[in-house]
Formats: sequence, C-alpha cells, structure tokens
Amino acid sequence: MTVTSPAEVLDHLTGSYQLDPAHTRLGFAARYALVTRVHGWFEAVEGRLQLDASDPTRCSVALTIDTASIRTNNRDRDAHLRSGDFFDVERYPSISFESTRLTALGDHRYRVAGDLTIKAVTRPVELDLTYQGSCVDPYGQLRVGFEGSGSLTRSDWGLTWNVALEAGGLVLSDRIDLDIDISAIKID
Repeated sequence: MTVTSPAEVLDHLTGSYQLDPAHTRLGFAARYALVTRVHGWFEAVEGRLQLDASDPTRCSVALTIDTASIRTNNRDRDAHLRSGDFFDVERYPSISFESTRLTALGDHRYRVAGDLTIKAVTRPVELDLTYQGSCVDPYGQLRVGFEGSGSLTRSDWGLTWNVALEAGGLVLSDRIDLDIDISAIKID
C-alpha cells in the first residue's frame, strides 16, 4: 500500500491494535549500590492501542504485565523481585496500565498519562512516547511502532525493600526508569 497524503496516513492508522509481544519490550532500570544501574524487563506483556490519528485525544493504551515474567539476567535477583519484598507474584500476578489522557507534543511525540496498578495500588504516571512509523509486515499486517520512556518512584506502590550501605545511602534507588518499545498490529 502506498500512502501519499496526510489525510491517507490518518485514515490508514486509525483503528484498534494489539501488542505484538514478540516485538514489544517493557524495560526498567534502577540505581544499585550508588555506582551502577541494574536493567530488567518483563517477558509477558499483553495490550491494546486505540489510535485516532485525526484526534489524538481519542487515543488510548491498556497494558497487562505478568509480574512473574520479570527478568534481570540473575536468577536469585529475579526470585527476590517475585517475592513479597517486591512484587509478591503469588498475591499480585499482574501489573496494569490504563491511559487517561494523551497529549500531542509535536514531532511525532506524545505524553500519555494513565493509571498504573501494582500490588493493588493505583497511582498516576506519565510516559513519553515517540511514534516510529508504520508498515505492512511480511505477513500482510499493518504494524505501528512507538518508543518511550518515563520514571516512577517505587515506594509510591509499596515497593520499599532496601538495605543501608556501610558507606551511607541505600543499595537500591527509589527511582525506576522505564524504557519502552512497542510494536502493535492493527486488528480492525
């Protein structure tokens, strides 16, 4: 399909999309022992996007993340993150995000405000997303891509575990940086 005018682009993108979990990554990083950052991600993410290219205020995002799918390339740390000290995956098997507002910032950039629920605590967050483009993939599916970032304060959701360092300070930062890559396939 060849798109030649802005109006055609708008018509082309408006619709419902499902996240492609094989090409979507929800990553995070936390400062560890004051000197380095530990990176991780969630392997199991489901979600949907509703795009209205002619009116970005009508766009929406909803995500569900399987908390047991957390990975940091360290089995012991992953098990600790799944425990009651952090996500308590036995009691709280998922994290959810539901957008409440989308603001166009210009140059294909958007601020998405929404409600993030972790361990039955719901608080507002804002994420910055940049539209990376669209294409028809080799299987004939219309695909859109977004990259994004944000941060949150983990103690706002009751994620307060920490250990004091001998030299002062705490082993784990309260601030968590988010790194997002979304690929979604149009379903209608």
